[in-house]
Amino acid sequence: AMGGGEGSEEARGREREWEEAAEAVAYDSCTWPPPVVVVCGPGNSGKSAFARLLLNTLLARYKRVAYLDTDVGQPEFTPPGFVSLHVLEEQAKDLTMLYLRAPKRCFFFGDVAAHKNPKLLLSYIFGLYDYFLKELYRFNVADNPHKSAIPIVINTSGWVKGIGLHVLSEILRYISPTDVIRLNTTTEGKNLPGGAFWLDAHEGDSQVNLVEIHAAQNSPRHHDYVNAVCW
Repeated sequence: AMGGGEGSEEARGREREWEEAAEAVAYDSCTWPPPVVVVCGPGNSGKSAFARLLLNTLLARYKRVAYLDTDVGQPEFTPPGFVSLHVLEEQAKDLTMLYLRAPKRCFFFGDVAAHKNPKLLLSYIFGLYDYFLKELYRFNVADNPHKSAIPIVINTSGWVKGIGLHVLSEILRYISPTDVIRLNTTTEGKNLPGGAFWLDAHEGDSQVNLVEIHAAQNSPRHHDYVNAVCW
């Protein structure tokens, strides 16, 4: 039950599922192009915790990982109201240190919800992603040698209905990720639509790797696990 937290067997199963999903993104992909991963799902589903696990897993392989936070309501490493792009280095194992770091680039949106001005918010997000592609992302071996094979994790808002769903769909269409991690809760009505919901029917099958995992329950065991693995 959502209110009652997870049993230990359930929690262990989900922990394994999360680890396997993160490892599949980090190690099952070719080196070129490096993964571009969007993490999405409703509020309180564990997106931030999974994103931290994924960042650590990618760091083990790639040594540098970019992180684009589009959640203006509850951003991971900045005050609310900002969208930001960070670059993590291998030595930043303690990701709490990111609180003390300036982002690579950020914009102040000035609100904690997208509905006030979704067009402006999207322009900031697209601007940060364009900067990442131009300055940091190496598409293939022949690309600019000053860039490195750097993957990116994009964290998204837990508002997945109405304008929130529109904003998320626009982000997914613009970024065209290699992988989408979708966290599902036990309350079906709260979840995102199934499949590659951001694509129009006439666009055909996307090449995206869509991975569905179980959301975290708000239990002490979950928080202990997140602290042990991700921090």
